[in-house]
Amino acid sequence: MPAVVRVETSSGTGSGFFVAPDTLITNVHVITGSSSVTIRRSDGTTASARIAATAPDFDVALLKIANPSAGQATIPLGSGATIRVGQEVVAIGSALGMLQNTVTRGIVSGVRQVGSATLVQTDAALNPGNSGGPLLDRNGSAVGINTESFRGAQGLNFAVSIDHARALIEGRHQAVASNAPSDNALRNLSPAQPSEADQQRENGLKAYEQTLERLARRADSLDDYWRRFRANCYRGKVAGSFDREWFAIWDSRAMQGAVAPGCGSSFDEVQRVAGEIRDQALAADEAARTASVFPGVRRDLRRKYHLDYPGWDR
Repeated sequence: MPAVVRVETSSGTGSGFFVAPDTLITNVHVITGSSSVTIRRSDGTTASARIAATAPDFDVALLKIANPSAGQATIPLGSGATIRVGQEVVAIGSALGMLQNTVTRGIVSGVRQVGSATLVQTDAALNPGNSGGPLLDRNGSAVGINTESFRGAQGLNFAVSIDHARALIEGRHQAVASNAPSDNALRNLSPAQPSEADQQRENGLKAYEQTLERLARRADSLDDYWRRFRANCYRGKVAGSFDREWFAIWDSRAMQGAVAPGCGSSFDEVQRVAGEIRDQALAADEAARTASVFPGVRRDLRRKYHLDYPGWDR
């Protein structure tokens, strides 16, 4: 169990497992759209991992971490050739994206060949969030990578044979041609079904970015107003570096000058509009946090729209 982690990306969560102190296996569909991810161990510690290699035709991805922990637990690789229908298997993963290190037990219901992909069918309970976790034999060796389950169909779950991951690790993977029968076979066989938590996070992320995009347009207009104000109504220096220079109005050390006589109403207008943008940005950030949008994702979006000012939430 210490070898199994939760994989967190900007679009959702899944599972993964260490096969070497610096190497993890997960599903491609867990990390799609990401160049790096966060892994969360069972003890709560986290680390950043980069995507080292992928085999989309088999839904297998390799992750690498730069500073492996001393004594990191790993899971040995078994072989699909040893799998027998009826044998006992155990699945470990982050069920529903939040129940980390959930363990379920079942049997191998079948071994299916879909094009070039070998799938292990099992009745071990899998849920969204289990994707990328290991399917283990009774000796504790990984024989598959849990990939998907059919919603509404009891006990109908699939793992990709571990042999596809072994080939990727050893550099023997050869991508299947786009017109081959196995192209997208896994997706057609077992389409991804996001959990309610994943869907809530995705909806929250979309709403957050839409709000920031709208506020950024208003902030752009305030940028223009601020430039005119600076040229005509402000005498002195603005110290410091800000996403937008008018953020300086909230930093007493930054405004090292004075508003010219007769321009008080103009400065009041800057403060009014800036305060509305700030309040709406903070409200949107809180709504995104409540929807479980990851802090790093929220920060990256604020930076994207030049609306990141740490003093807002002090």
